[in-house]
Amino acid sequence: MTVAIVILAAGMSSRMGNSGAHKLLANFGGVPLLRKTVLMAVATSAVSVTVVLGHRHDEMQEMLSDLDVQTVINPDYASGMASSFIAGFSSTKVQSADGVLVLLADMPGITSNHLNTLIAAFEKAGQVAIIRAAADGKPGNPVILPRSLSNDVAHLQGDIGARHLIKQSGLPIIDVEIGPAAAIDVDTPDDIAAAGGILQSPHTPM
Repeated sequence: MTVAIVILAAGMSSRMGNSGAHKLLANFGGVPLLRKTVLMAVATSAVSVTVVLGHRHDEMQEMLSDLDVQTVINPDYASGMASSFIAGFSSTKVQSADGVLVLLADMPGITSNHLNTLIAAFEKAGQVAIIRAAADGKPGNPVILPRSLSNDVAHLQGDIGARHLIKQSGLPIIDVEIGPAAAIDVDTPDDIAAAGGILQSPHTPM
């Protein structure tokens, strides 16, 4: 049984206001958020980690250059999340996996243990169910999609993520409780501060 991780990190960080700051460069414990997320993913039992980049991808790629991950550039990132799903799932390492764990890059509370718990649930379910993280009983992120949904992902359009796909799949859905981390992402400067991060201005060294 193999699970590949796809980290979605291509967005324009459009809710950060006029500062020009990028949320994935915000500092958490001395580490930029994107690097923190990728380091955590690499430390799991997943067979591979693929990071989908778009907006300001040169900076992001440089930040990850020493890590054992594959990066994919999504040239259509401005069209919405669907294009990043498609870019991530098109990776050869992802195509050969039994399941794909889709992780948003802006969820600072997610840990390696959380991801390993989801991967174990996928294996226990026989690799045919959708595994979804939950916070206090409410569906959240990340999710694991079985390989059988790859063709459906290829037909996603616009700013649509996995939620619509999950509803239409007809596959069993197993919610795995991991606590508040499944519901916390950071889209605004206030979100970053509340999660314990420090926003970096465009001219602040990382």
